[in-house]
Amino acid sequence: MTFQHPTPVAQTEPPKKTSRAGRDLPAAIAVGAVLGAMAIGTLLFAPIWWLPLLSVAMAIATHEVIRRLREHGYALPTVALLVGGQAMIWLTWPFGIDGLLGAYGGTIVVCMVWRLVGQGLNQQPVNYLRDIAATVLLATWVPMFAAFTALLIFADHGGVRVFTIIVTVVFADIGGYVAGVLFGKHVLAPAISPKKSWEGLGGSLLFGITASVLSVAFLMEKPAWVGVPLGVLLVITGVLGDLVESQVKRDLGIKDMGTLLPGHGGIMDRIDAMLPSAVVGWIVLTLLA
Repeated sequence: MTFQHPTPVAQTEPPKKTSRAGRDLPAAIAVGAVLGAMAIGTLLFAPIWWLPLLSVAMAIATHEVIRRLREHGYALPTVALLVGGQAMIWLTWPFGIDGLLGAYGGTIVVCMVWRLVGQGLNQQPVNYLRDIAATVLLATWVPMFAAFTALLIFADHGGVRVFTIIVTVVFADIGGYVAGVLFGKHVLAPAISPKKSWEGLGGSLLFGITASVLSVAFLMEKPAWVGVPLGVLLVITGVLGDLVESQVKRDLGIKDMGTLLPGHGGIMDRIDAMLPSAVVGWIVLTLLA
């Protein structure tokens, strides 16, 4: 009698736990916690260090978008965009809003000329209008929008002001995720982002406004009612900022702008909601607080 050895069963690794968005949820939580700790520690205890932290993050985010656009045939002046983005952030230190606007205008002028003559005066540029439009969008979308948080740093309770914007957007994102998972049935923008729901927007408003009111009242020591319009506007602009990046990625046929942050994608994928919110937060806090 012969005995056959059982065929060994191949050992398979358990699948990674992912969210409804297809993310590696444990990695996303771990990375989010680290980034959050860095932001909180900087803004609440050493706000002046926000500038170098911001400048590094925006340089990476800018390069992520440039790389993705170049993969699809766009020709963007990389050096001019990166240097101009740094100028927008750092010139807020001595010159405030004047430094930001001057650096932004100078960056656009240099990029227009660079793209025009970059291949020599004897060669006609191809797709010049398309590339300059993408260049202006990128210079505005990433370093200029982000520089509004640099402007806030030098205001009264500057670190707390920036923290309020960030924590409102983060809690709005959490509220949107929770409400969307538990109650989401009606799609918010099916043509752009089919995973967002009106129920999720309700959760974003609830969590975001609550975080904004508490931060304004207890950290900024300002009237609590200021947190209501601030929270509403930050939630709306945060959602729209997320949809804008979703549409850009849809146009390019990609899922993420980068791969630097496990569970999140790239830096740009993490800050898409915060960029337009920085502008709105600066406006509201400058006028009302």
